Amino acid sequence: MPLPRTVCWIPLWNAAQPGVGIEHLRLSDGHADGIVIAVDEESGPFRLAYRLDRDERWRLREAALSLIDGEGESPRSMHLKTDGDGHWQDGEGRALADLDGCLDIDIWPTPFTNSFPIRRVPLAIGERREFRMAWVDGTALTVRAQAQAYTRLDERLYRFESLDGSGFVADLPVDEDLLVLDYPGLFKRHRD
Repeated sequence: MPLPRTVCWIPLWNAAQPGVGIEHLRLSDGHADGIVIAVDEESGPFRLAYRLDRDERWRLREAALSLIDGEGESPRSMHLKTDGDGHWQDGEGRALADLDGCLDIDIWPTPFTNSFPIRRVPLAIGERREFRMAWVDGTALTVRAQAQAYTRLDERLYRFESLDGSGFVADLPVDEDLLVLDYPGLFKRHRD
């Protein structure tokens, strides 16, 4: 992947305001800096900024998130650290045992974090793998473990399954760098 690189997505998930907002992501060697400006159906307008640091094998090392929502609300932040082997800490160095075994992060609302398991674990066409993810709700700054699965359907097409009982499934086309192009009903890539 040629770096630095900038990628943008348009949010589509808010049925009352589809296409209102943008995510701007800047990728550099070992880092991803993103900002999502959108409108949540429940909490209204928000701005989520995140910085993800990873190693050369696409194993997350640190995540720093900052959320501004509502009118006049003070920014809230979250800082997570991981050793890349499934052990997590908060920003104060306290162990987060509930996240033990999570190797990747999945942040709502960004399609970028789908790239972590896809890039970290190459799949053959037709192969399916389950992952334990540190799932971050960026509109509330909460984190919990969540089971997910990815199946490689074609050269540049992956099926995402949430294994939380919701039955949510989405087929995700990716570009040559395994970054999501479009996430049906949720995000549409602004063409570079």
